[in-house]
Amino acid sequence: MANGMGSLWVGASGLQNAQNGLNTTANNITNVDTTGYVRQQVVYSDRNYVTFDNRAAVSYQQAGLGVTIADVVHARDIFLDKTYRTENGRYSFYSTTYEAVSEIENYFQELEGDAFEEILTGDTGLWVAFQEFAKDPSDSVNQNLVLQKSELFLTRAKAVNKSLRTYQDNLNEQIKDSIEKVNELGELINELNHKIQAIEAAGVETAYDLRDARDNALDELSSYGKISYREIPNGIVKVTFEDVEFVDELKSYTIGMRTDDLTGFVTPIWDHMSDDDKGIYRDVFNFDGEISTAKKNDIGSLKALCLARGDSWADYRDIDGITQRDYDKGISKSVILNIEAEFDQLMHNIITAINDTMCPNTELTSTISGVSETGEVVTLAAGTLVLDTENCAVGADGKIPPEELFVRTGCSRYTEVYGSDGKTYYVFNEEDTTDTSKMYTTNSVNINDNLMKYPTNFAHMLQNGGISYELGEALSAIWSDKSNVLNPNDTTPVTFAEYYSKMTGTLATAGDVYDSTAQGLESTVTSVENARLQVTGVSSDEELTNMIKYQNAYNASSRFINVVSEMLEYIITQLG
Repeated sequence: MANGMGSLWVGASGLQNAQNGLNTTANNITNVDTTGYVRQQVVYSDRNYVTFDNRAAVSYQQAGLGVTIADVVHARDIFLDKTYRTENGRYSFYSTTYEAVSEIENYFQELEGDAFEEILTGDTGLWVAFQEFAKDPSDSVNQNLVLQKSELFLTRAKAVNKSLRTYQDNLNEQIKDSIEKVNELGELINELNHKIQAIEAAGVETAYDLRDARDNALDELSSYGKISYREIPNGIVKVTFEDVEFVDELKSYTIGMRTDDLTGFVTPIWDHMSDDDKGIYRDVFNFDGEISTAKKNDIGSLKALCLARGDSWADYRDIDGITQRDYDKGISKSVILNIEAEFDQLMHNIITAINDTMCPNTELTSTISGVSETGEVVTLAAGTLVLDTENCAVGADGKIPPEELFVRTGCSRYTEVYGSDGKTYYVFNEEDTTDTSKMYTTNSVNINDNLMKYPTNFAHMLQNGGISYELGEALSAIWSDKSNVLNPNDTTPVTFAEYYSKMTGTLATAGDVYDSTAQGLESTVTSVENARLQVTGVSSDEELTNMIKYQNAYNASSRFINVVSEMLEYIITQLG
């Protein structure tokens, strides 16, 4: 032990360090519920010893000067942090995608209280109306039933399509908000970097609270996309987002938005790597390759939102006649684009099948010249589609061409041409895939207004005045015709009802996969977070135990000083 006065120094160090321990414990207890806070632990060590060089002694004598705080440990496990941020990003990706699938399923199963399938093939749906029509095409009740169910069918189909597009707009707003949040986190990390560097530059103090805030920002950033990071010797953390430098020693880089003029959809781009004047843009996300865990690119809610929303509005053109390779590289990756295209293809197939049966076409066998209804001289090449006037049925008005059930908003079904051979030809205006108003697509067709006004003009009669039971049977037969293919990855021909079941079933299966994956990842994230909390978390019971320990240490040091003080007083007053 040190000499008398030195003993007071020992006691004073005990008081001081017990007080520091109490302060640290109080700070931990105060932040027990603070998000991202890492508990601080005091580590003590001996102060320097005073060595007495006593030549007469066998060995040198040393006198201790008490204790000091060697360090305040700010415990983190970098491996757990990295694992948490990776798994958190993957969980965010799959949970966001599942939410999109779940929302889409609702549009088909909960549309105004009725499943869309009931409108199509249910006991009171469009299919049943055509079965009734086939029994007696001349019955006005059956004709009205077909018109009513067709109007309901188209109205509901448009509602589904509108809901899908509205949901795309909703996701677009979420993407905007997410981009802004990512930029805010980048700026926050950059600001904290500079504050930490300023505080720790002298090598005396450690900015624990600021480091906690920075780690919390990295945790949050990991949920939006794939990140990597490393701390350099000066305390700065450099961050990459989707393999592009996002925060460096000097600044954080901004993710911008490129807006599509038609849809209003925004695409995340790197502002510092893009040139708007030259039309050069560097997208944040690359969707060209496969999205999978093996590729380590199934990470982040922002990526999932962009992928689910897609970059356009889809219709049957995006799926009809394309190769499997193009399909896999394209809309198959987006749940909304894929279901929009498949659903519109179903609508297109139903609409054209009904119209082509009511207004059958045939090909010209030779070239015909003539004059159109506008006075224009035209030449009709062999193979041109024209109305099959010999075999078509007519309505009660006997008019040729007969009325089609579904009409396009941009053009009529036929153009009348007066041929040089004295015959009148009704040339079919084929779909113009560059103009949606001239396509039989969900948003571009309506129920024929003339038929709604005069239901008896619905084609049901032979041109000689008899009832066309053949037309009724043909319209009924299209519902059992297996000529529909879901997509390039599923080429088994199916009926309309089977197509719809397969479409919704595939969607439900995808939803189950995303849901089970998200639940598994949620368990992983929770497990890793619990492991992190064992290292970084504050236990109120443990901290209260430490507080009692430091209080006792403080009291013991105080009593030690009192005893030494009394000894010194005795020596001075009694022996002095």
